[in-house]
Amino acid sequence: MDKFVIKGPSILKGQVLISGSKNSALPILASTLLFDKPVVIQNLPRVRDIDTMLNLLKSLGSKIEFFNNKKKVRITKTKKQKYFASYSLLKTMRAGILVLGPLVSKYQKSIVSFPGGCVLNGNSGRPINLHLSALQKLGMKYKIKKGGYIYAKSNGKLKGKTLKFQTISVGASQHLIMSSILSNGKTTLHNVATEPEVVDLINFLNSAGANIKWVGKRICQIIGVNSLKETNYTVMGDRIEAGTFCVAATLNKGNLLIKGFDPSLIKTELDLLKKTGAKIKTVEDTIHIKGPQKITKIKHLVTKEYSGFPTDLAPIFMVLLCKASGRSSITENIFQSRFMHAMELQRLGAKILIKKNKAVIEGNTNFIGAEVMSSDLRASAALILAGVSAKGTTVVSRIYHCDRGYESIEKKLNKVGASIRRLN
Repeated sequence: MDKFVIKGPSILKGQVLISGSKNSALPILASTLLFDKPVVIQNLPRVRDIDTMLNLLKSLGSKIEFFNNKKKVRITKTKKQKYFASYSLLKTMRAGILVLGPLVSKYQKSIVSFPGGCVLNGNSGRPINLHLSALQKLGMKYKIKKGGYIYAKSNGKLKGKTLKFQTISVGASQHLIMSSILSNGKTTLHNVATEPEVVDLINFLNSAGANIKWVGKRICQIIGVNSLKETNYTVMGDRIEAGTFCVAATLNKGNLLIKGFDPSLIKTELDLLKKTGAKIKTVEDTIHIKGPQKITKIKHLVTKEYSGFPTDLAPIFMVLLCKASGRSSITENIFQSRFMHAMELQRLGAKILIKKNKAVIEGNTNFIGAEVMSSDLRASAALILAGVSAKGTTVVSRIYHCDRGYESIEKKLNKVGASIRRLN
């Protein structure tokens, strides 16, 4: 497995171009199963999860053509349509479950493996029971059989219904929106996630002739259509990558120009960084951010659904708060296993106490290089940033997690002054 070897500390200065959003591109790609006509998608991030999703679509019979260094793709339906999504492709990617609804909606049948990291009873913190129970209400029938496969079918088209999600879920919201496009009648979804990635999916589907609109703050209405037309769509920039580089600039008196992203989508995060002392200017698709001489603590940080503070940036902000003056805390309300990286940060010198879903962070840490191991995607980015600001050499292993969601993070960091290399 690859590792990153990082020599620090480094002061980051220069310009960073933000890649397309992984969390937006994945459901958009999954929804191409609903089309008979060709679809062109631009600004794809070159990350492992996108490759996995494209391989999954190919295994289901889609023709994939690449352009512009694989950042642009044309997806065309073939006559060899298949309905089986194997564990070998879904084991590393939770978003693989998103092909289930579109297959049943379009072809009335599907066999899909449970995705990596999920269990039905919800103990994993990323359950798919929300997806399955909501799809059932639209007319999907399913059984879970040996080997962890979901056998699903419907008698004819799915039927529009009014339903309310028990909890707000980005994945379940995206799944039900795309699965309702070809249904009979009107579907009204209550308690829908309003994250920018959900809005981007809706914009994509509407560009192809879908009839989706917001009829309340968290209420989405979908009128079923018979088919979708050709479309050419550009995926939004990645707000988690943008937030990660904003924190990187704040960490060690950096000075970064972050381009290719709408700053209004991370207003909450930028306001928090201003509280820590960062100087920030925004214009159109650019963020200019300078780190402070001394980082101010954030007494209480709480993860919430959009437009609150995003859970995916909690590990990244934890690194920043380790270097802040005084005591800070982060309360995690979305995913149960979000703080798995805290013990690895302790190996670099951090003082963090975990109490259930709350992390108490003692500031004024001077990170010292050590060997650490990433447990998940956002944890890996947090450890990399800690290594960039640490004195000495830090080795981060299991970076395949990072490759799932950050496009060439080492190249982008090296370009702005970090010293990081990949070891095979």
